[in-house]
Amino acid sequence: MKSVIEGFLNFLSVEKGFSQNTVVAYRNDLTQFAAFVMAQLAERGLMPDDWTSADRDMLLSFILRLMEREYAPATVARKIAAVKSFFDFLVREGIVARDPAENLGSTRLAKPLPKTISISQVEELLSQPTQHSTPEAKRDKAMLELLYATGMRVSEIVSLNVNDLNLDDGFVRCFGKGSKERIIPIHEQAIKDLMTYIHEARPRITSDQEEALFVNRHGRRLTRQGFWFILKNYAQALGIEDLITPHTLRHSIATHLLHSGKMNLRELQEFLGHANISTTQIYTHLTSEHVRQVYESSHPRAR
Repeated sequence: MKSVIEGFLNFLSVEKGFSQNTVVAYRNDLTQFAAFVMAQLAERGLMPDDWTSADRDMLLSFILRLMEREYAPATVARKIAAVKSFFDFLVREGIVARDPAENLGSTRLAKPLPKTISISQVEELLSQPTQHSTPEAKRDKAMLELLYATGMRVSEIVSLNVNDLNLDDGFVRCFGKGSKERIIPIHEQAIKDLMTYIHEARPRITSDQEEALFVNRHGRRLTRQGFWFILKNYAQALGIEDLITPHTLRHSIATHLLHSGKMNLRELQEFLGHANISTTQIYTHLTSEHVRQVYESSHPRAR
């Protein structure tokens, strides 16, 4: 069973272009599912390493087990999606003749609205590193400015190399989900902070041989976890840690751009690197709420 799962994960990574984070999540989900199926097959006296014996009842029992263990609905939905995709792969590869997950319902979830902060809160957050003069503080200032300037995902910004920047022309080259490339402009303030970091601070942290743009105090590429630790510390200093997630600045700039009325939904989709416009549309709910708040506070008959 394990070898078949690895074949499926390789298919997701190489042919479908899934991100490494998604592949890791699917590996965990399918390893859990395989252990459950093997136990079920053993109870029935069947070959414990044979996917052809897995049936719909087993899948439903697995879902029930997840719910009994009180997994979050989003986690259950992801595990069901992993199983459904896996069996679709098995059928297409001729490993099983029939898909037991066909027409299997999934847990439908209402998409939660992204957490955002106001422009003034963003400015306060971005000013936090300036209270220190260390090389790491200059790194943090450049990193947070670039994140808010470009709306990149955290995984994208920690994956940047120095040669992905073109500060003379004011843009950065980013590889998003599915290794899709996009070129994102950078405003003057972010360029200034990046130049300070690259020319003054970064040489004091790492060597010229390191290709990663943002590095930790050991001189190696900063991780997503390392970024989150940095961001959380600055948010705690401001007392807004409850409002902050790793993607808060990405969600905030998306909302602020829509509020400005100068960028339409299609342009925002390209800016953020969303494959589907439906993903971008969630920000319209935030702008609609903003309009309602303005309406309630300003309309003569609403006060």
